[in-house]
Amino acid sequence: MSKTLIRGARVLGGEPRDVLVEGGVVAEVGTGLSAEGAEVVEAAGKVLLPGLVDLHTHLREPGREDSETVLTGTRAAASGGYTSVFAMANTFPVADTAGVVEQVYRLGRDHGYCDVQPIGAVTVGLEGTQLAELGAMHESAAGVTVFSDDGKCVHDAVIMRRALEYVKAFGGVVAQHAQEPRLTEGAQMNEGIVSAELGLGGWPAVAEESIIARDVLLADHVGSRVHICHLSTAGSVEIVRWAKSRGIDVTAEVTPHHLLLTDELVRSYDPVYKVNPPLRTERDVRALREALADGTIDIVATDHAPHPHEDKDCEWAAAAMGMVGLETALSVVQETMVETGLLDWAGVADRMSFTPARIGRASGHGRPVSAGEPANLTLVDTAYRGRVDPAGFASRSRNTPYEGRELPGRVTHTWLRGKATLVDGKLT
Repeated sequence: MSKTLIRGARVLGGEPRDVLVEGGVVAEVGTGLSAEGAEVVEAAGKVLLPGLVDLHTHLREPGREDSETVLTGTRAAASGGYTSVFAMANTFPVADTAGVVEQVYRLGRDHGYCDVQPIGAVTVGLEGTQLAELGAMHESAAGVTVFSDDGKCVHDAVIMRRALEYVKAFGGVVAQHAQEPRLTEGAQMNEGIVSAELGLGGWPAVAEESIIARDVLLADHVGSRVHICHLSTAGSVEIVRWAKSRGIDVTAEVTPHHLLLTDELVRSYDPVYKVNPPLRTERDVRALREALADGTIDIVATDHAPHPHEDKDCEWAAAAMGMVGLETALSVVQETMVETGLLDWAGVADRMSFTPARIGRASGHGRPVSAGEPANLTLVDTAYRGRVDPAGFASRSRNTPYEGRELPGRVTHTWLRGKATLVDGKLT
């Protein structure tokens, strides 16, 4: 039907309201709204949020369709309440040309489960030696504004400076995977007590922190924007906090798994816990939660990294790094941030919709739930609790660290410009 009445929802966790959706936009918000001619969604007790926006998703297509495709990845996104995702560039071929980013953009547009905004590579082939076609990708139909070599660090300071200078001309942003490669050669997990006891190569916090320190200074020097991907250590938090106090234009993200899981889990040698950057300590987890609450860390981003079972169902050293996250992210944030009192639902909307949309310039997303705005919406049953069963995932891959774990909250409905992509927990 062309009209939908969402009745009795707690908009951003506030008082119950009726929300009328018509013609792809929010037509009216109020109480006691007429349901005449409308499909009614009874939402008493549920929380209505703006559609979630993920600034860090790996969709794998082109080249690794055995892990994920744009279709399966966007279906997973809709299942998790997302209406817009930014697709990282480490595909095969790498998204370092206008042609490749346009291919990904068109696949997302054609499938229609959520909007897909490609992220362009900073350097050709992610090799870190030559700038990619940044201007051409920005001027393409995809309109790329975010650039990243994620999976690899832009380790050369001169290349990083040139990239910051280049994107400044059109208001773009470089999203850095902060990992000094010389300090992480042979690294398998966080460097600390657990790595020493297990005999696994340690991944020191300073490998992340040194790159962040360098890049915020470069961004300050150039007067450009820099975004820090998957920040994971207490020291990184302090560097970003210092940079923001100086007025440097830096933003940062944290993943759901770094808000919940620690390196103690690696004692199981289960490769499902192998991720880049690695799971850190309980002290780091506390610092990350506090930084997300006080705004030092700007957003939550999933770093959804699907892998086929053969890349994870093997010995630790040979296993691929990464976890899927689109379908569990909101539940993890509810457990770690809402149920601990660190954020309310308006804060969740800010960290998972408003601010990532602003950083990535996702047009039509991250907008208030008010009359005249695009109807990109997510309805959440926050009272629900259930065990994670990856067999029911929409993603093509199943490498979740939460299998069998009880998590709160369940997305029941997702609307993309007024069209339901998820109804009663089932994809349309």
